[in-house]
Amino acid sequence: MTIGSISGTSNTSSLSGSASTIAGNFDTFMQLLTTQLRNQNPLDPLDTNQFTEQLVQFSSVEQQLKTNQFLEALILSSQTATTTQATSFIGKEVSASTTLANLKDSEASWYYNMDERAEKAFVTILDSDGDTVYAEELGALESGEGRFDWDGVGSSGETEPDGAYQIRIDAQDEFGNPIAATTEMVGTVDGVDFSGDEPFLVIGKAYIALSSVNRVNQPA
Repeated sequence: MTIGSISGTSNTSSLSGSASTIAGNFDTFMQLLTTQLRNQNPLDPLDTNQFTEQLVQFSSVEQQLKTNQFLEALILSSQTATTTQATSFIGKEVSASTTLANLKDSEASWYYNMDERAEKAFVTILDSDGDTVYAEELGALESGEGRFDWDGVGSSGETEPDGAYQIRIDAQDEFGNPIAATTEMVGTVDGVDFSGDEPFLVIGKAYIALSSVNRVNQPA
């Protein structure tokens, strides 16, 4: 059971860099303002309107600094919550909207949902390279939920190696019009991969986006 390295610092680094730049400008502004006040001509003091305008600018810079600090804290909090949520899936059985399923010990299963009854349906299974390894005509399929089990034996008659495989269901009504079919996979989460922009749950050799998870259960 492994958890990939967490790489969620790009946004916070960018904000930190911006905050440093603003802070530098803020210090420069304060030095200029205090120097101007210290060296003003007593007989011709700084114009009140001009002084007020500079104070407004001072307040604006200070507010921008506080806003950036708040955003940085918010992003860090969000990243921590996402990491905690993702790792809590390890060891749990999840159902996710995907065309992938993990073939292990000559067993792979997909759940599908048909919008309406199909007079003809064809299933195609592809390997990780996108090559077709198995194809079958299923005949008629009723509307609603169903399940397709594959024993790992390809169209060539040889058993395919364990790994992640993709399913494609092409269904037609009695007039030959295509019918939409959605698919899900069910599996137990082995780990989490944080290397991308979104955490991916690792189920065998299949990588499933966290956002595609529909249900979470304790494994039987």
